[in-house]
Amino acid sequence: MIHHDIPLFEFDPSPTAVINPSIHRAQLDFPRHAVACWFGNVVAQRTAGRSPVHHVPFEHGDHPIHVIEHRGQPVALVSPGVGAPAAVSSLEVLVALGSTAVIGCGGAGIVRPGFDPGHVIVPTGAIRDEGTSYHYAPADTAVAPHPRALAAIDQVLTDAGVPHDRGLTWTTDAFFRETPAKVARRRDQGCLSVEMEAASMFAAAAFRGVVYGQLLYAGDDVSADEWDHRDWERQTGARDRLLDLALDAVLRL
Repeated sequence: MIHHDIPLFEFDPSPTAVINPSIHRAQLDFPRHAVACWFGNVVAQRTAGRSPVHHVPFEHGDHPIHVIEHRGQPVALVSPGVGAPAAVSSLEVLVALGSTAVIGCGGAGIVRPGFDPGHVIVPTGAIRDEGTSYHYAPADTAVAPHPRALAAIDQVLTDAGVPHDRGLTWTTDAFFRETPAKVARRRDQGCLSVEMEAASMFAAAAFRGVVYGQLLYAGDDVSADEWDHRDWERQTGARDRLLDLALDAVLRL
């Protein structure tokens, strides 16, 4: 164990904790492919009329896991909850149930101007400005998607003719503390976007030995001193399309 005066910078590499994901028992026929989609309304539409095969339990309400069919293959689908702790809890459950390849898709703010709402961004790594990733990787470790997942995402986007940009994303717990100075600093570090989960998902997936990558689409704009919402949550077509792309990508793994 790495000891530090600041508990967040301590790291224990032991895979065993007091509470373990194995409390969710592996299901023999559970799909090895899964998608974590942060667009709750899109997931609800895709799973309407289906019974969930499992639930991720939270005090604010359980998150159902469904199995859908995409291009003739079963894929587990969950809306994992906003923020790193909820998202990683959902990922841990998916892995415990039997998934070994997972693609995430969701929206993000842009910290570099020039991206229209709905433009696809593929994170190649994440600046760790949240808490969860530090429990899955030492503080000085860079976190990134699995190379196979990144390649699958790139190939799917290229084959579909979808314009996209690759680069770092800034993962933070506190969107009300995205100050102009911090935004400028992250932009100078090469970040294209800001969101709340990618760093933790990259770190947790690597820790558990599963393949994970993520798709984002450009939502609101925090690149200037004044926030521009840009009605990003109304990008219904872009949200639905991003889920399709994520489903296509995960089946290549």
